[in-house]
Amino acid sequence: MSFEDLPLEISVDDVVYLQGIPEQKPRIIDCRESDEWAICHLEGAELVPLSQFGELAPQRFQDTQQHVVIYCHHGMRSQRAAAWLRQHGFRKAQSMRGGIDAWSEMVDPTLPRY
Repeated sequence: MSFEDLPLEISVDDVVYLQGIPEQKPRIIDCRESDEWAICHLEGAELVPLSQFGELAPQRFQDTQQHVVIYCHHGMRSQRAAAWLRQHGFRKAQSMRGGIDAWSEMVDPTLPRY
């Protein structure tokens, strides 16, 4: 499967797998708002709130070839953010299915759920 064939969504398990391979480690973006970020966030993630996405994206996203995985609370906002990036030439943008809630359920139960 080439990157051009990537589905819009990626599973939490696949993100964990890719993070374990240094040469395939994706850039992780949290598109929730800063008050949600303060509750919990993934280590190494960058905050780019969906409410400011179009405004911040030109300075925050430059490499259209970079694999970007975006997450939110449950996966709806991140789908919109990933679709926006794809419309702007970032063919390797994906939304993490289930968001940080799925991550805390399946990967790291120490992360607070809200």
